[in-house]
Amino acid sequence: MSAVMTEIRWHARAGQGAVTAAKLVAETALSEGKYIQAMPEYGPERMGAPLKAFTRLSDDPIEVSNNIEFPDVVVVLDETLLAVVDVAEGLADDGTLIVNTAESPAAVRARMGCGAAVTVATIDASAIALETIGRDLPNTPIVGALARVRPVVALESLVAQLEKTFGKKFSRAIIDANLSSVRRAYEEVAIND
Repeated sequence: MSAVMTEIRWHARAGQGAVTAAKLVAETALSEGKYIQAMPEYGPERMGAPLKAFTRLSDDPIEVSNNIEFPDVVVVLDETLLAVVDVAEGLADDGTLIVNTAESPAAVRARMGCGAAVTVATIDASAIALETIGRDLPNTPIVGALARVRPVVALESLVAQLEKTFGKKFSRAIIDANLSSVRRAYEEVAIND
Protein backbone atom coordinates (compact mmCIF):
# COMPACT_ATOMS: atom_id res chain seq x y z
CA MET A 1 0.00 0.00 0.00
CA SER A 2 1.34 3.40 -0.96
CA ALA A 3 1.86 6.08 1.67
CA VAL A 4 0.01 9.35 1.39
CA MET A 5 1.97 12.36 0.22
CA THR A 6 1.55 15.59 2.19
CA GLU A 7 1.71 18.82 0.19
CA ILE A 8 2.27 22.14 1.95
CA ARG A 9 1.92 25.58 0.38
CA TRP A 10 3.50 28.52 2.22
CA HIS A 11 2.32 32.12 1.74
CA ALA A 12 4.46 34.99 2.98
CA ARG A 13 6.14 38.21 2.06
CA ALA A 14 9.77 38.23 0.98
CA GLY A 15 12.00 38.52 4.02
CA GLN A 16 9.77 36.57 6.43
CA GLY A 17 11.65 33.30 5.99
CA ALA A 18 9.03 31.14 4.23
CA VAL A 19 11.60 29.60 1.89
CA THR A 20 13.81 28.77 4.87
CA ALA A 21 10.81 27.29 6.71
CA ALA A 22 9.84 25.16 3.69
CA LYS A 23 13.40 23.84 3.43
CA LEU A 24 13.67 23.27 7.19
CA VAL A 25 10.53 21.11 7.22
CA ALA A 26 11.76 19.21 4.15
CA GLU A 27 15.24 18.64 5.61
CA THR A 28 13.67 17.46 8.87
CA ALA A 29 11.48 14.97 6.98
CA LEU A 30 14.56 13.79 5.07
CA SER A 31 16.34 13.19 8.39
CA GLU A 32 13.35 11.01 9.36
CA GLY A 33 13.78 8.91 6.21
CA LYS A 34 11.07 10.51 4.07
CA TYR A 35 11.26 11.64 0.47
CA ILE A 36 11.04 15.40 0.07
CA GLN A 37 10.79 18.41 -2.21
CA ALA A 38 11.03 22.09 -1.27
CA MET A 39 10.86 24.91 -3.76
CA PRO A 40 10.10 28.63 -3.85
CA GLU A 41 7.99 30.59 -6.31
CA TYR A 42 9.00 34.23 -6.43
CA GLY A 43 7.20 37.19 -7.91
CA PRO A 44 9.03 40.51 -7.96
CA GLU A 45 12.15 39.88 -5.95
CA ARG A 46 11.87 42.70 -3.45
CA MET A 47 11.46 42.81 0.31
CA GLY A 48 7.80 42.60 1.25
CA ALA A 49 6.54 41.18 -2.05
CA PRO A 50 4.12 38.24 -1.76
CA LEU A 51 5.66 34.86 -2.43
CA LYS A 52 4.84 31.18 -2.24
CA ALA A 53 6.97 28.23 -1.28
CA PHE A 54 6.14 24.55 -1.48
CA THR A 55 7.03 21.41 0.46
CA ARG A 56 6.18 17.81 -0.41
CA LEU A 57 6.77 14.93 2.00
CA SER A 58 6.19 11.23 1.42
CA ASP A 59 7.26 7.80 2.59
CA ASP A 60 7.47 6.83 -1.11
CA PRO A 61 9.50 8.42 -3.91
CA ILE A 62 7.87 11.61 -5.23
CA GLU A 63 7.29 11.54 -8.96
CA VAL A 64 5.78 14.99 -9.50
CA SER A 65 7.66 18.28 -9.56
CA ASN A 66 5.07 20.94 -10.31
CA ASN A 67 3.88 23.67 -7.96
CA ILE A 68 1.27 22.62 -5.42
CA GLU A 69 -2.21 23.63 -6.52
CA PHE A 70 -4.26 21.44 -4.18
CA PRO A 71 -2.40 21.53 -0.85
CA ASP A 72 -3.17 19.46 2.22
CA VAL A 73 -1.74 22.26 4.38
CA VAL A 74 -1.56 26.01 3.83
CA VAL A 75 0.72 28.06 6.08
CA VAL A 76 0.35 31.86 6.08
CA LEU A 77 3.21 33.84 7.62
CA ASP A 78 1.63 37.27 7.05
CA GLU A 79 -2.05 37.74 7.84
CA THR A 80 -2.27 40.82 5.60
CA LEU A 81 -2.10 38.39 2.67
CA LEU A 82 -5.56 37.08 3.62
CA ALA A 83 -7.04 40.26 2.14
CA VAL A 84 -5.02 40.20 -1.11
CA VAL A 85 -4.34 36.55 -1.96
CA ASP A 86 -6.75 33.60 -2.00
CA VAL A 87 -4.53 31.57 0.31
CA ALA A 88 -7.15 28.82 0.67
CA GLU A 89 -7.39 28.29 -3.10
CA GLY A 90 -7.35 24.55 -3.78
CA LEU A 91 -7.08 23.64 -0.08
CA ALA A 92 -8.29 20.08 0.47
CA ASP A 93 -11.79 19.83 1.99
CA ASP A 94 -10.21 18.19 5.04
CA GLY A 95 -7.05 20.29 4.83
CA THR A 96 -5.26 22.42 7.39
CA LEU A 97 -4.86 26.21 7.44
CA ILE A 98 -2.29 27.71 9.82
CA VAL A 99 -2.16 31.51 10.07
CA ASN A 100 0.25 33.84 11.86
CA THR A 101 -2.27 36.08 13.63
CA ALA A 102 -3.52 37.10 17.06
CA GLU A 103 -7.06 36.23 15.89
CA SER A 104 -8.78 33.04 17.01
CA PRO A 105 -9.22 30.07 14.69
CA ALA A 106 -12.99 30.75 14.73
CA ALA A 107 -12.44 34.33 13.52
CA VAL A 108 -10.10 33.17 10.74
CA ARG A 109 -12.54 30.38 9.75
CA ALA A 110 -15.37 32.92 9.47
CA ARG A 111 -13.17 35.40 7.58
CA MET A 112 -11.94 32.78 5.11
CA GLY A 113 -15.22 30.86 4.76
CA CYS A 114 -13.49 27.55 5.45
CA GLY A 115 -15.59 24.41 5.52
CA ALA A 116 -16.25 22.60 8.78
CA ALA A 117 -13.82 19.78 7.93
CA VAL A 118 -10.86 22.18 7.50
CA THR A 119 -8.61 22.37 10.54
CA VAL A 120 -7.90 26.04 11.28
CA ALA A 121 -5.04 26.96 13.58
CA THR A 122 -3.69 30.33 14.62
CA ILE A 123 -0.51 31.38 16.34
CA ASP A 124 0.87 34.85 16.95
CA ALA A 125 4.21 33.82 15.49
CA SER A 126 5.27 37.44 15.02
CA ALA A 127 4.82 38.20 18.73
CA ILE A 128 6.69 35.04 19.71
CA ALA A 129 9.52 35.92 17.30
CA LEU A 130 9.76 39.45 18.68
CA GLU A 131 9.87 38.15 22.25
CA THR A 132 12.35 35.31 21.65
CA ILE A 133 14.44 36.29 18.62
CA GLY A 134 14.07 40.04 18.89
CA ARG A 135 12.91 40.42 15.25
CA ASP A 136 9.64 39.83 13.42
CA LEU A 137 10.78 36.62 11.70
CA PRO A 138 7.77 34.30 12.07
CA ASN A 139 9.23 31.35 10.16
CA THR A 140 10.67 29.31 13.03
CA PRO A 141 7.66 29.75 15.33
CA ILE A 142 5.30 28.80 12.50
CA VAL A 143 7.13 25.50 11.90
CA GLY A 144 6.69 24.74 15.60
CA ALA A 145 2.95 25.31 15.18
CA LEU A 146 2.93 23.10 12.06
CA ALA A 147 4.62 20.26 13.98
CA ARG A 148 1.80 20.38 16.52
CA VAL A 149 -1.20 20.93 14.23
CA ARG A 150 -0.19 18.58 11.43
CA PRO A 151 2.68 16.44 12.75
CA VAL A 152 4.36 15.77 9.41
CA VAL A 153 7.65 15.84 11.33
CA ALA A 154 8.36 15.19 15.00
CA LEU A 155 9.09 18.20 17.21
CA GLU A 156 12.40 16.77 18.43
CA SER A 157 13.50 16.01 14.85
CA LEU A 158 12.64 19.59 13.94
CA VAL A 159 14.63 20.93 16.88
CA ALA A 160 17.63 18.75 15.95
CA GLN A 161 17.49 19.85 12.29
CA LEU A 162 17.17 23.52 13.22
CA GLU A 163 20.18 23.17 15.50
CA LYS A 164 22.17 21.52 12.70
CA THR A 165 21.13 23.97 9.96
CA PHE A 166 21.42 27.15 12.03
CA GLY A 167 24.58 25.92 13.75
CA LYS A 168 26.47 26.45 10.51
CA LYS A 169 25.80 30.18 10.36
CA PHE A 170 24.45 31.62 13.63
CA SER A 171 25.62 32.20 17.17
CA ARG A 172 24.51 29.99 20.06
CA ALA A 173 22.26 32.82 21.33
CA ILE A 174 20.42 33.06 18.00
CA ILE A 175 20.06 29.27 17.78
CA ASP A 176 18.66 29.10 21.33
CA ALA A 177 16.23 31.95 20.63
CA ASN A 178 14.93 30.13 17.54
CA LEU A 179 14.62 26.85 19.43
CA SER A 180 12.65 28.66 22.11
CA SER A 181 10.34 30.17 19.47
CA VAL A 182 9.66 26.74 17.94
CA ARG A 183 8.82 25.17 21.29
CA ARG A 184 6.64 28.11 22.37
CA ALA A 185 4.60 28.06 19.19
CA TYR A 186 4.21 24.28 19.49
CA GLU A 187 2.66 24.79 22.95
CA GLU A 188 0.67 27.97 22.23
CA VAL A 189 -0.95 27.29 18.85
CA ALA A 190 -4.76 27.46 18.97
CA ILE A 191 -6.66 24.87 16.95
CA ASN A 192 -10.34 24.96 15.92
CA ASP A 193 -11.63 26.94 18.91
